[in-house]
Amino acid sequence: MTPAWPARLSPNASKYLAGQAPEVQEMVRDVLDIASRQPWGWSQWDPTDIEGEDLRTAGVGPLAVVYWINRAHEHLYVLDIVWAG
Repeated sequence: MTPAWPARLSPNASKYLAGQAPEVQEMVRDVLDIASRQPWGWSQWDPTDIEGEDLRTAGVGPLAVVYWINRAHEHLYVLDIVWAG
């Protein structure tokens, strides 16, 4: 079993998440839980960027989470959260 990589939120993502409804916060936690188990399992942010393999976007319904895979420290760094609901 692959250990889960912890997710760290940027200051902007953290502030945005704090202002969302509890259901949205729970959905973000669920998406990040899945992403932390398989960081490269979600789509690359820009598939045409050959150097951007570690910049990913995870989405479910109206939610999108953009994160960078920090290989050196083995964690995910959440850059942005978008809730279109």
